[in-house]
Amino acid sequence: MYHLPIRFGMLLPMRFGRIATPEGMTFAVIDDEGTVAKAIAGTPYTEPEYTGKEYKLEDVRLLAPTLPSKIVAVGRNYADHVAEVFKESAEHLPPTIFIKPPTAVVGPGAPIRIPDFATGVEFEGELAVVIGVPCKNVKAKDWKSVVRGVTIINDVSSRDLQFSDGQWARAKGIDTFAPLGPWIETDLDKFDFSDLPIKAHLTHDGTTETKQDSNSKQMIMNIGEMIEWVTQSFTLLPGDVMATGSPAGTAEMVPGDFIEVEIPGIGRLGNPVARA
Repeated sequence: MYHLPIRFGMLLPMRFGRIATPEGMTFAVIDDEGTVAKAIAGTPYTEPEYTGKEYKLEDVRLLAPTLPSKIVAVGRNYADHVAEVFKESAEHLPPTIFIKPPTAVVGPGAPIRIPDFATGVEFEGELAVVIGVPCKNVKAKDWKSVVRGVTIINDVSSRDLQFSDGQWARAKGIDTFAPLGPWIETDLDKFDFSDLPIKAHLTHDGTTETKQDSNSKQMIMNIGEMIEWVTQSFTLLPGDVMATGSPAGTAEMVPGDFIEVEIPGIGRLGNPVARA
């Protein structure tokens, strides 16, 4: 029963990404303008050691910014989304926990590939928390001591499988059903997590429409409460991701569409939709 104390407090806030370069894949520190990536030798979970290699972001490909051993997601954490999808009140359907496998992860710009058996596939734009240290039984008030930063996740879900299976592993764990990015923002103090806008824009047949236009103030459990609840059961490891729940406005997407999730202070995560 443990969790590690504050470890990142002395490190300057940074923006960490993972990039594909002509030399291979590497973690990097992304500048504030989102135009330059400075390669590092290690991972975002230790003091960065620069390699001296620098790339224009337009010349490399952004990958998912972390390689999680698991994505632990808190479902039904927005009352409006519970009513929208489950047609019941949050009082009758409280938050729940499920896991998406690491094989579901793709990065910015990578296609979400829908297999024929997955129907009624919807996007869910969400705030994601990236764990920085091994942790277990974390108290809600200490949550920042175990978090490296935040990013965006699209919790892609086949509604038909979700309801027909009776559990969510297949509906939400299919390969490519967890777009993640564009990077990890480590300056937690710049965010008001009790009042953070979350939007998702769907482009279909050349027309873009904002579908999700909500706010984290609709959360039932806050980040600290979620981390305390999750770590009662699961040890979280550096790089693991906790998805904090989807607000209302989710909608079906089909091959040929493009979905972009937007959270101020983090950026935009955009992915085309294709047939598997």
